[in-house]
Amino acid sequence: MKIPFDKLDKAFENRVRLQIMSVLVANEHYDFNSLKDLLQVTDGNLASHLKGLEREEYILVNKRFSGRKTNTSYEATSKGKLAFKGHLDALAQLISEQRKA
Repeated sequence: MKIPFDKLDKAFENRVRLQIMSVLVANEHYDFNSLKDLLQVTDGNLASHLKGLEREEYILVNKRFSGRKTNTSYEATSKGKLAFKGHLDALAQLISEQRKA
């Protein structure tokens, strides 16, 4: 029984990053305030996790202006979607192996 720990992506070890990617993979894009409300996290906490995902090139940041207000939205990149799928596949395989044991 080979446990696929090496296929788990460290970028998704944190619950908030996993939730962010879940939302962005399921939706075309999502704005900062909606993500904050949905995930029930602080501005700073969300911003730091978004920066981490952006650094990995798993998400794109889109800034628009509505009058004088900035509206920032995020979307998953192809690289991010592929990495997220790989992470979920590794988790599924891990769960499957544990059930067999």
